[in-house]
Amino acid sequence: METNSVSSLILFFCIFLVMGSQLISGSVTYDNKAVIINGQRRILLSGSIHYPRSTPDMWEDLILKAKNAGLDVIDTYVFWNVHEPSPGNYNFEGRYDLVRFVKTVQKLGLYVHLRIGPYVCAEWNFGGFPVWLKYVPGISFRTDNEPFKAAMQQFTQKIVGVMKSENLFESQGGPIILSQIENEYGAQRRALGPAGEAYMNWAAKMAVALDTGVPWVMCKDDEAPDPVINACNGFYCDSFSPNKPYKPTMWTEAWSGWFTEFGGPILQRPVQDLAFAVARFIQKGGSFINYYMFHGGTNFGRTAGGPFVTTSYDYDAPVDEYGLIREPKYGHLKELHKAIKLCEHALVSSDPTVTSLGSSQEAHVFSSGDGSCAAFLANFNSTSAARVLFNNKHYNLPPWSISILPDCKNVVFNTAKVGTQTSQFQMLPSDSQLHSWETYGEDMTSLDDSTTFAAIGLLEQINVTRDSSDYLWYITSIDIGSSESFLRGGQKPTLTVNSRGHALHVFINGQLAGSAYGTRENTRFTFTGPVSLQVGTNKISLLSIAMGLPNNGVHFENWNVGVLGRVELAGLDQGKRDLSRQTWSYKVGLKGEQMNLVSPDKVSSVEWAQVSAITQNQQPLRWYKAYFDAPSGDEPLALDMRSMGKGQVWINGQNIGRYWMAYSNGNCGVCHYAGTFRATKCQRSCGQPTQRWYHVPRSWLQPTQNLIVLFEELGGDASKISLVKRTTAGVCANAFEHRPSVANYQIQSTSASKMLHQAKIHLSCSPGQSISAITFASFGTPTGTCGSFRLGNCHAQNSHSVVEKMCVGMESCKLAVSNSYFGADPCPRVLKKLSVEAICSTKMS
Repeated sequence: METNSVSSLILFFCIFLVMGSQLISGSVTYDNKAVIINGQRRILLSGSIHYPRSTPDMWEDLILKAKNAGLDVIDTYVFWNVHEPSPGNYNFEGRYDLVRFVKTVQKLGLYVHLRIGPYVCAEWNFGGFPVWLKYVPGISFRTDNEPFKAAMQQFTQKIVGVMKSENLFESQGGPIILSQIENEYGAQRRALGPAGEAYMNWAAKMAVALDTGVPWVMCKDDEAPDPVINACNGFYCDSFSPNKPYKPTMWTEAWSGWFTEFGGPILQRPVQDLAFAVARFIQKGGSFINYYMFHGGTNFGRTAGGPFVTTSYDYDAPVDEYGLIREPKYGHLKELHKAIKLCEHALVSSDPTVTSLGSSQEAHVFSSGDGSCAAFLANFNSTSAARVLFNNKHYNLPPWSISILPDCKNVVFNTAKVGTQTSQFQMLPSDSQLHSWETYGEDMTSLDDSTTFAAIGLLEQINVTRDSSDYLWYITSIDIGSSESFLRGGQKPTLTVNSRGHALHVFINGQLAGSAYGTRENTRFTFTGPVSLQVGTNKISLLSIAMGLPNNGVHFENWNVGVLGRVELAGLDQGKRDLSRQTWSYKVGLKGEQMNLVSPDKVSSVEWAQVSAITQNQQPLRWYKAYFDAPSGDEPLALDMRSMGKGQVWINGQNIGRYWMAYSNGNCGVCHYAGTFRATKCQRSCGQPTQRWYHVPRSWLQPTQNLIVLFEELGGDASKISLVKRTTAGVCANAFEHRPSVANYQIQSTSASKMLHQAKIHLSCSPGQSISAITFASFGTPTGTCGSFRLGNCHAQNSHSVVEKMCVGMESCKLAVSNSYFGADPCPRVLKKLSVEAICSTKMS
């Protein structure tokens, strides 16, 4: 016995020496049911948080909020253009510190899905590709092209190498359980034919050969080759199936809202519909869901692509652009996640049995071998509620909803019944004043300096600027003789400029003659307007502006920007004159950019004038600067730019982003959650500036003497710019009591029992605030929604006093929805609810 024991011990140590790393590290695989982590199938709930769209001091809070919402995974793209701004020169500092971001996720106990791409789309400038890539000899993007494949492979290897060197893959004990290669390639592959097919197969093979020890994913491409998992993106993915029966059903982008473009409305997605889509995906066998976005963040600097995508990338996400929780979206999804997790064992153990419960109603039942059972009762009708019979019990299903029964008996969650609070945000003036505004006119005499160059005809903008600036000057001249008829009181000549800009300002002899703009849907536009010409030489200066480079489309690297159509002058005695083919001079960027006026070290290099002297004569192409102290408190901050026109703004040298008071065009009618959602369904902000407020990260501020610099293209009143705080104005909550007949059912799971009996409302203001007043409270049958509650036929008279006593003065409070709080039952045998609306105010120190 002793000899055998010694032999066994020696054998064990031999195995340990050979397989030591495998014994102490985990493993990630998959089968047809789910991703398998350390031998266990998992229902994985994920959320996208993009590290460059926030600041490092925000990361931990954002990730913690995702964790508290019940997420398991943080998903992020990797942005090639910020990491390799020039060939071979890498940047992983500040907002681009990918290792720090991944380690922060690990610290908080979550997994990572690293979507390397390196094409990301993401409404990001050039789809995440560095602009220098466009000028690699012989290159063609995202196809079977050797120069592109070489560059793509080199960057992918770089990112994988960085992650491996920090032991960040799960196979090394790190948090990364999945990686993505390429991105939404299906349409591109079909358009390119055999070249697209060859490239896709090469990309998959290249990625797998990097030996990360975790599975690779290709989203939105049904032909993803083994062993890469194909995955779905969209508002709904319940009809999606993987391309092989042994792959799990994954939804890499469940769109929580939609991005915003300047001149368009702000788009929102009701949480009832989002929850319905997620539950629908789960009941069809889905096992991985990623919300795109869980926190959208901000397109700082010139990172927004599109073009015309706003600086805000809020995306109507559960955590808003500023890092504040958006209710009821956050809370309702949190409750959904709890319900799904209660069903996890049954979900990963069996295929659903589907039973019809009516013309538009179904039951999806999952049963494991050990007796656990979970059911999803669905009503697909978008207008009518349904009462269905399931397991000899009746259940009421609202329109367009799914009820989750983790024990196949008791409903713990319904996608259409929102029981969490609704938060209403406000922008309040801060205690910091922007003072001593000064201005400096962009030096247009520099258009004749040595930095200009000449060419015959019109040049494409990006080929000239290499995206070093949004701005490119096109300059030419025309001689006017003294005999021209228009000089004697006739109609002014008309200048026509055809552009693919995306915006254009026209100057004649240094004076603004007018502006024109394209749209995201149509970047071709025309400026046509009368111009004032004089005898002799007249200078025509066209300032062409790029509002972000394209981020998708077949061979978008070849798409053109700039003044590329005909430039014609009509109304001369000799008729129309084509200026397109004559000699033009070109100047990249602005004089103020070249002088780096946005830097605290360079701002004093020009002669600034007090704004008060020119307030009554607002002029285009002006720089403005002021100083301010950091506001007290810790609320998120924003600049209110309503008084300005269009341009860019910097704080202490950091580019906040592009601003533009373009007014929203849309159809801001009534939004109802039921029925198939499209990006145009729920719109707001029509008739208002698309984006008025611009996020200012507190980490960019110093206690005093913060420098704000902005460049205004059109003219505005800088003295009216203000720094505001984003706070919660008020909160509302609704919740129904639970019927005793339902509550008395035997519940097998302690967690399910807890959820079932959570007939409570929870009111919570933002940190630093407290509930200062109750504006509405009713236990009974109140009607209406947040901001418009009304008493119903049934109402407990002491509702207001009870809620006031429990909540006023508190940062948060919880109230049970039951007679125990409100005394005698105000209407026996009637299903009652509690509706409350409260005001949040800053706590007094």
